[in-house]
Amino acid sequence: MTIEKTRNDGDFLVKVSGRLDTTTAPELERELEDGLQGVTKLTIDFSDLEYISSAGLRVLLRAQRMMNNQGEMIVRGVNDIVKEIFEVTGFTDILTIE
Repeated sequence: MTIEKTRNDGDFLVKVSGRLDTTTAPELERELEDGLQGVTKLTIDFSDLEYISSAGLRVLLRAQRMMNNQGEMIVRGVNDIVKEIFEVTGFTDILTIE
């Protein structure tokens, strides 16, 4: 997994590539925890994400809860495989997906 971050004032863009699973989820969690202070809009770009596990879903849920208190979170670029996981788990009702 690779993570690219871009911050512009209150906007924080995080692009995640590869696999977001038990091994890689803690890295994304650390990056989000360290980077969300002062953020009013978090955009997570999954256009190059191949797979997400329950560990990755937990990271997204935690980030969504944090952003509920300080702004908005958008997930974009979701492929069909990841979208199906979001649908089966009910994350389409929790997340804003573009």
